[in-house]
Order: sequence, then structure tokens, then C-alpha cells
Amino acid sequence: MEKIAVVGAGLAGSLISVFLARRGFKVDVFERRSDMRNIQQSAGRSINLALSTRGIKALKKAGVAEKILKHALPMHGRMMHEVNGELKYQPYGKDGQYINSISRRLLNVELMNLAEDFENVSMYFEHKCLNVDFENTQLTFQTNMGKKTESYSSIIGSDGAFSALRMAMQTSGRFNFSQDYLPHGYKELNIPPKSGQAQMDINSLHIWPRGEFMLIALPNPDNTFTCTLFLPFEGVDGFDNLKGDDEVIRFFQKYFSDAQDLMPNLLDEFKSNPTSNLVTVRCYPWVKEKVALMGDASHAIVPFYGQGMNSSFEDCVILDDMMEKYLPNWDKVFDAYQEERKPNADAIADLALQNFIEMRDLVGDKDFLYQKKIEHRLCSLYPEQFKSQYELVTFSNQPYHEALNKGQHNTELVQKIIKENLEHKIEERDFMESFLAQRDL
Repeated sequence: MEKIAVVGAGLAGSLISVFLARRGFKVDVFERRSDMRNIQQSAGRSINLALSTRGIKALKKAGVAEKILKHALPMHGRMMHEVNGELKYQPYGKDGQYINSISRRLLNVELMNLAEDFENVSMYFEHKCLNVDFENTQLTFQTNMGKKTESYSSIIGSDGAFSALRMAMQTSGRFNFSQDYLPHGYKELNIPPKSGQAQMDINSLHIWPRGEFMLIALPNPDNTFTCTLFLPFEGVDGFDNLKGDDEVIRFFQKYFSDAQDLMPNLLDEFKSNPTSNLVTVRCYPWVKEKVALMGDASHAIVPFYGQGMNSSFEDCVILDDMMEKYLPNWDKVFDAYQEERKPNADAIADLALQNFIEMRDLVGDKDFLYQKKIEHRLCSLYPEQFKSQYELVTFSNQPYHEALNKGQHNTELVQKIIKENLEHKIEERDFMESFLAQRDL
């Protein structure tokens, strides 16, 4: 039986192990950390995930979607919280379209369990990767029992944004790499239930947009909300200056007073939960000899389009597609995989950065909201001819780079229609003629 190593037992590593096991390979999964299933969750180190069409497709293809989706909560739109407490709602798409809130830890545990259900999958924890021998397809690990070296037919690196396998590729030469940090960090907080009931709408993603920063909250099945504060490190209202209790209280009272009222443990969580960084990683090639990178190891992105997990799961789908097409030739499998995925990984990285500006700055802007209203109307009137960028990214499997280009085209089209309508005083109900005239812009 052909033996394959997967380095990293996170979301992508656990899922690709399922794909490989279903194809009959012997799979060894190595994880640097201890088995999370045996330790208490470390609070404040996870952003809830938004599982959407691409991720669900991957889970279905792996045969595990039903088990995973029972832990998810549907979110049908954004609920914007103004400074004065006023609420404004934006649906994500057409009726019946929604994204799914799910706990990162819970999802990871489920995927690890599902992988280990296969007799041909073995998981090894507390194995730190020390060296990769690309010519001989060998891995050397530091374990509690000392060093050990193992040989494989192929190796897949899914060991996160600070990947040891990617670092080995970097030092091997002819490898392009960039790592860009936002000036913002993030901190996890929590809104508990009150008398067992959720304190906000459980089927919305809640956003408090405040210009240079924002707070978001995603629901959980236990009626809690996992909140994430995205804030610059520097500046008057930056993390670096929110050190004392009084400063934190004043900050929340000024910008997030309605959220503060729902957070009885705000101060304790703000002080004890870590402040984490936001990084975008780009690199190429993703393949050296018979070693390939996937997920955050090859394309870590910021979380503002809710596509980090979904794009990593899509990596698994594309790699499995190429295995179906080209095995037993692993060279063709890996080359076709990286050629297909690289432009789409770059596109979703750009989209995620773009959406950060939209979420923190624009979702409360009247002109932007009007533009979105027109866009939503066009989507409803011409569902086959006009699809929003968000719909293409979130509710389809169309390549990310096509969605990026289409979104730019849509913005130009909508802005031109709005300008024409304002100049000629055309009523909204008469958009049909404007749209049909301008759709080939």
C-alpha cells in the first residue's frame, strides 16, 4: 500500500487525509501540537468559521458533510449595529441562501475523528518537523522519544501559515515568498446567553463597523456568540493603548455600548485572551519534487471574506480531482493542482483584503448601501445575467479569479446605471432598460 505523509492535522490536513484514505493510501498525519481532543480548549484563539458552498462541496465529496453540518448555524445576512444602537440588515443573497457559522475547534475535532475512522489513517501528535529531504521524500521529526526519520511516496504540507515545509522550500532556492501583516490585530470575546436564550438574532452575522476598526459576532448552537474585535495595534484607540480597565470600558462605551451591555465578562476576557496577528502569505511554487503545500501553508489569507477554510477545502477538492485524472503520476497530479489553484489563491487573498475595507468602512455608508440595494435588485430581476461578486464567491464554485474580475465589472456597471438614473431621473422600476443597455459594458 502506497504511503503518504500529511504534515499538519488542522482543517485542511484532516480533510485531505479523508480524501487520501478513501483512495486506499496509507496515510500518516503528523501534528506539532498535542492532540486537541485530549486538552481543554484554550480560549480566545479562534475566529468562528463561515462554511459556504465551496467548503460544503468538499465535505460532500469526502462523504462527511452530513456529520459536519449538524453542528452549524445558518446566517442569512449581516446585521449592522450603529453607534446609537440602530440595527440595519443586509441579506447575503436570494431567499434560501445563507452561510453557516461553525466553531473552528469543533470542526477540527470532527474531521480528525472522521479521518481516524479509516483503518489506513494514523495520527501522530507532538511531532515537530525538523527537516525535509526532497530528493528522497523523507521527513525528520523531533518527538518526546527523540528524533525519527520516515520515508514516503509523497508528502502534503498543510501545517499552517508558518509552515515548516514551506520554510524548507524557501531555503532550498528558487522559491518566491511574501508575508504581509495588517496593522490590525484581533481579540476574541464572548456574548453568553441570558436565561438560556440568545441575546441577539441567532441567524445573522453581526457587525459593528467603526471606520478603522470593527467588532463582529457569529452565533453558536448553545446560544452564545463568538465575537472578534479587529483593531489597529497603534493609535489612540489601538490595542497598545487599551491596557487598563478604565481605558477598555471607555472604549467599549464609546463605540460598542450595545455589545458591552451583553458582555458580563468583557474585562476578564479582554485581559486574558491573546491579541493575534493578521497575515497574508503568498508563495510559489507550491510543489518541490513529490512534496506539495496546501491551505494556509501555501496561501494564508485574512478572514474578512469568510473564505479561508473554504478555499483550503477547495484545495482538497482540486487535488482529489487531479488524483482522479492523473494517478499514479504524482508529478502530473501536483503540477496540475498548483497551476489550477495559484491564481485563485491570489484572487481570494485580494478579495479578503478588499472586503475588510467594505466591512469596517462601507457597510454603514449610505451611498454604498444604495449601490448594494441596486445590485441586489439586479440579482433578483436578472438572476441568470447578473450575479454579485459575493454570490459568486460564497454561493458558487466559480473560480475566485473570475469572481474578482466579475465583481469589478459589476461595480462599474452599477455605478454607471446609478449615475444615468440620477442624471435622467429614471425611476428604480425602470432599471430594466438601463441594465439591458449597459450589461455588456
